Amino acid sequence: MINYSFSIKMHQTFDAALEINLLHANQAGADHNREHFDEWGITCLNLMSSPGAGKTVLLEKTLAALKDQLKMAVIEGDMTTELDAERLRQYGVPVIAINTGRSCHLDSKMVAGGIHRFKEDYNPKEFDLLLVENVGNLVCPAEFEVGEHAKVALLSITEGEDKPLKYPIMFQEADCLIITKLDLAPYLEIDLKSLEANVRSMNPDVTIIALSAQTGEGLEEWLNWLKSQVHRPKFLNC
Repeated sequence: MINYSFSIKMHQTFDAALEINLLHANQAGADHNREHFDEWGITCLNLMSSPGAGKTVLLEKTLAALKDQLKMAVIEGDMTTELDAERLRQYGVPVIAINTGRSCHLDSKMVAGGIHRFKEDYNPKEFDLLLVENVGNLVCPAEFEVGEHAKVALLSITEGEDKPLKYPIMFQEADCLIITKLDLAPYLEIDLKSLEANVRSMNPDVTIIALSAQTGEGLEEWLNWLKSQVHRPKFLNC
C-alpha cells in the first residue's frame, strides 16, 4: 500500500529545500549587483506592484521631472514586448528591456545581464540612479532581490484596503509605499486610513505617499523622497 501522506511530505520538503536554494543563489547575485552599484555610486530602486497599479506612469512623471537634476537609467521588466520600455525611452534616458518569458518576476541574474548590456554603451559611474520596474505581480518580486538599495511598492486605491493583509510580503519588504490613482478616491468606497493602518500593522516604519499621476497631487513628496535616497548626486543641488 502506498503511503501517500509520506509521499506528499517528501515532495513538500523537496520543494521547500529547492526554494531555499534558489533564494540563496539569488541573494548572492543581488549582493554582487549591489557591490557594483556601490562602486559606481549608483542608487538602485526596485519598483514593484500588481499589473496596472501605475509603475510605468509614475516612472514617466519621474523621468520628466528629474531629467535635468539626476542622471538616470531604467531596467524595464516585462514577460513579453518592449511596449513600456519604448514609452520610457521617449524621455531620453537609457532603458534596458528584459523579457522574463514565463517568469513572473525579475531576479538578480536577469538584472546582472541588463547591467552588462548597460555597460556596453554607457559609463555607469556617470549615473546617479537606476530605476528597476519589476514585472507586474504582487507576490514573487518581493522575495527576489535584484541588488536594490530600497524597494518601492505601489498599490492602486482601486485594489482595496485589504490587499496588504492578503499579500503581506510585498508590504513587509517595502521601504516606501506609493498609493496611486488618488484622484479616483471620491468615486470609490475605500477607507485610506484603514489602508494605511493595515500597512503599518506589518511595517511600522514604511514611508507612505499617496499621489495622483493625473492631477500631480503628492508627486512632489515622492520626488523628494526619491532624491533623498540618492547616494551621490552628480547634478542635483541639494
